[in-house]
Amino acid sequence: MPQAKRLLSYLGFAAVAVYCLAPFYWMAISAFRRPQDQFDNSIVPSRWSWENFSAVFSGDNGFGRALLNSVIVAGTTTVLTLLIGTFTAYALARLQFRFKNAVLGLIVATSMFPGISQLVPLLKLFTDIKWINTYQAMVLPSLGFALPLSVWLLTAFFRQLPFELEQAAMVDGCTRGQAFRKIIVPLAAPGVFTTAILTFIAAWNEFLIALSMVNKKEMQTATVAISKFTGVSGFDQPFGTQMAAGVVVTVPLIALVLVFQRRIVAGLTAGGVK
Repeated sequence: MPQAKRLLSYLGFAAVAVYCLAPFYWMAISAFRRPQDQFDNSIVPSRWSWENFSAVFSGDNGFGRALLNSVIVAGTTTVLTLLIGTFTAYALARLQFRFKNAVLGLIVATSMFPGISQLVPLLKLFTDIKWINTYQAMVLPSLGFALPLSVWLLTAFFRQLPFELEQAAMVDGCTRGQAFRKIIVPLAAPGVFTTAILTFIAAWNEFLIALSMVNKKEMQTATVAISKFTGVSGFDQPFGTQMAAGVVVTVPLIALVLVFQRRIVAGLTAGGVK
């Protein structure tokens, strides 16, 4: 019976893994098919080809510029989220004031509103202040969506750090700010890494806001650029090119998660046990 249960567990894990990885496998395989074989349904390409990857960066796609825009938007969003979220979470974890838990609950509650419900007001606001086709029109909404989760994660992490560490540092001559910068922030590195990676992934994959706030080709992000691929002739279905672009966009995220997977797990489990 124990061996049967173990076998069933392994089969369950394998089924879940296959279910989750099958779309990525099909995307990668489709990217390596020749353009004339793009609708072939074989598990492995009959002939492997790099033509789709060459087509991604050729012609009038502007994919290189779109990748740069995605890096700028996602990187700026991540940096601002860490700066604002770290100070906010530290204040919520360390300072004593009335309605502190209510404030934290209100911050988390803001993430319950679907992004599409805020799209029209944001579009109207950014049109009035002439922010359409600018980076800030994509960064600020992404920042608003990322901050609640970052504050929640970092608050839980700061709460598990003993307050005596800061007291000992201040006894040795550090100010409150120096104790925070030299003692608390290095110890909170797993939570900070987790927040940074999750924020970067969310901002990198964001599509709806980037599509709505930008209509100039030189300002669009990678996700929007992929959706607007027109193929070689401008009328054919660029299925293989889109799959190749999807691989190009996905591989950096996979590498990032694999490199920092231990810090991600440590950050997500922080504060789970007292």
